[in-house]
Amino acid sequence: MSTFKALVATKGETGPNLAFTEFAASELMEGDVTVRVTHSTVNYKDGLALTGRAPVIRRWPMIPGIDFAGRVETSQHPDFKPGDLVILNGWGTGETHLGAYAQKSRVKGDWLVPLPAGMNPDEAMAIGTAGYTAMLCVLALEKYGLKPADGPVVVTGAAGGVGSVAVALLAKAGWHVVASTGRPEEADYLKGLGASEIIDRAELSAPGRPLGKERWIAGIDAVGSHTLANVLSMTKYGGAVAACGLAQGMDLPASVAPFILRGVSLLGIDSVMCPKPRRLEAWARLASDLDRGSLALMTTTIPLADVIETGRAIVDGKVRGRVVVEIG
Repeated sequence: MSTFKALVATKGETGPNLAFTEFAASELMEGDVTVRVTHSTVNYKDGLALTGRAPVIRRWPMIPGIDFAGRVETSQHPDFKPGDLVILNGWGTGETHLGAYAQKSRVKGDWLVPLPAGMNPDEAMAIGTAGYTAMLCVLALEKYGLKPADGPVVVTGAAGGVGSVAVALLAKAGWHVVASTGRPEEADYLKGLGASEIIDRAELSAPGRPLGKERWIAGIDAVGSHTLANVLSMTKYGGAVAACGLAQGMDLPASVAPFILRGVSLLGIDSVMCPKPRRLEAWARLASDLDRGSLALMTTTIPLADVIETGRAIVDGKVRGRVVVEIG
């Protein structure tokens, strides 16, 4: 395959110019493993890249897409051989390294994770960076020492990708899940994933008090800004909140009160440069803990041709759950 189908972004005055093209294999970037990409996904970060609403892309031209699953074609890496099924999340792919919205990718083998036994490539991308990040959040809360018997857990942006997987994982583990969403029409969907309570995001999204009424022992926040500040202010004594997103904003207009008066902890979650051992742990837990029926409930599938439109929709808050992209 000397050329292959790819979505290429070039730098424009008001944002990226996007076009499907035949890309030369000789133009792939350095790496010791070449993968035939079969599936990708659309995360919120992908939407930011595709629309230019945040400076995600830092090399031009760029093939966007921060996730892929596929089959190894060639490898000079000791851990992989032709035919192996693999997953990639992050590591600058789609930002500084040619990304996933293409039929081929050449990457460093150290960036790859073997596809867990019993999981299909499309299921891996139904999970994607959003679901893998949700699992990192759950692991962080567990390692902090929190458990379902300690009290409720709140999930913000619950109808989005991170939130949907987080709700499903926490509910299956026995947590009382409080799902915060700005889309009340998604209440039945969230209850289907296991949420015990649904609250309107308006309860958390406006400027709040330094210290609020104690409502939950733990939280997973993909929103940031006032929402994260309010979640922290309402966290019970000794609790913790895992923060992984910025859908509302990068700012944190909070007080030190929850930290010094209630001993609350803020746990930062990074998925892009996360060390490989932690990635392997997260994917192993996803394979064993995430209910496949719940995963199917939150997933829609699109062709590569629909990625641009879906990228716009996800940053406008119009995408529920997870999206699998069939590369073709």
